[in-house]
Amino acid sequence: MLQLYNIGIIIYYTLVSIVSLFNNKAKLWIKGRKQQRIQPLKSSIWFHFASLGEFEQGRPVLEAIKAHYLQHPVVITFFSPSGSEVRKNTPLADAVYYLPIDRPANAREFVAAVNPVMAIFTKYEYWYHFFNELHQNHVPLYIISGIFRPGQVFFKWYGGLHRQMLKMVTWFFVQDIPSKHLLHDRGITNVTISGDTRFDRVWANAMQPKALPEIAAFKNGQNLFIAGSTWPADEKLLIQLIKQYPHWKFIIAPHEIGSDKINHLMGLLNKRAIKYSEISTANTGLNTLVIDNIGMLSSLYQYADIAYIGGGFGAGIHNTLEAAAFGMPVIFGPNYGRFKEATDLIEQNVAFSIVSQEELLTTATKLMDDEQLRKDYGIVAKKYIEEHTGATDTILKYINERH
Repeated sequence: MLQLYNIGIIIYYTLVSIVSLFNNKAKLWIKGRKQQRIQPLKSSIWFHFASLGEFEQGRPVLEAIKAHYLQHPVVITFFSPSGSEVRKNTPLADAVYYLPIDRPANAREFVAAVNPVMAIFTKYEYWYHFFNELHQNHVPLYIISGIFRPGQVFFKWYGGLHRQMLKMVTWFFVQDIPSKHLLHDRGITNVTISGDTRFDRVWANAMQPKALPEIAAFKNGQNLFIAGSTWPADEKLLIQLIKQYPHWKFIIAPHEIGSDKINHLMGLLNKRAIKYSEISTANTGLNTLVIDNIGMLSSLYQYADIAYIGGGFGAGIHNTLEAAAFGMPVIFGPNYGRFKEATDLIEQNVAFSIVSQEELLTTATKLMDDEQLRKDYGIVAKKYIEEHTGATDTILKYINERH
């Protein structure tokens, strides 16, 4: 099984190398790994994140660890360019790298160089050789905000190698009871139900959001509908809504901001929109703003009255909690089943899943035409977020007692 895993890693790297010839994200994925040089450190604390979303999810723990263990340098690795390129200069780390390809030699060299006293992985990302190297060197490995479902490879008949990885983890901090039960059924009892650190992150952000004067000027006291992390399938549905509500302001923050993607969206909006990079107080008469950068979405939501979360017509929705923390109803597409918080928000009757443009128009119209209803839903959404904070404290208490 390990041999098949190793072959799979080689095949994956080869395929990404081929795709990198015509795809910029893949090119960064390859180039970043080839060009980086891992610098030796003493007694570091290693955080690994799949991408930018996981970085924000684990950030409360990262900030707390960095503040508490001042004598230890912090190393961050990312699997995806969406994390590494955006956060490569973060002041929260002494070094930021792409995670090297999961080969035995790479794992040995990396762990030997950064010399971690502990490693913290957020939500997922299970890499056999890195886990094994940490295990062999008796380095504690923690999984935070972990979540497990029956369909994952760990619980399949062919998942023996991945179950070995689970046994290399020092302690799991999982989001919910079903995750704990799945691990217990496989004989893994080193588990604490801590909740999801994303709640801590979005709540802290909502309590002290970064002011964006140009967005306040664009809103100009009008109602604002924000569509965050959208894909083309989402954007296609939003066009009719924008036409129907000219007295509302709209902000669209696409998940991908390549010039071709942005230009296509601008074409769909047919001169009714302006790009954020070109915004000025002189042209806020336009009712739609397209965000053509990464990193400001979590602060944008403070100005919104309703949020639409993209991704629901693809692999799955993006972060609903950032918007809900500011107290507003949220709308998203049908593929939300893997996200417990989305299901919870629907059960609280403050989130709405739509499957067509007609459903979007019906749902949005109900909300946009009733200010009191929006406020009532917003109160419930914000309360839900607040009640689910505290995961960071649980994790930190455990780690601090053992280090």
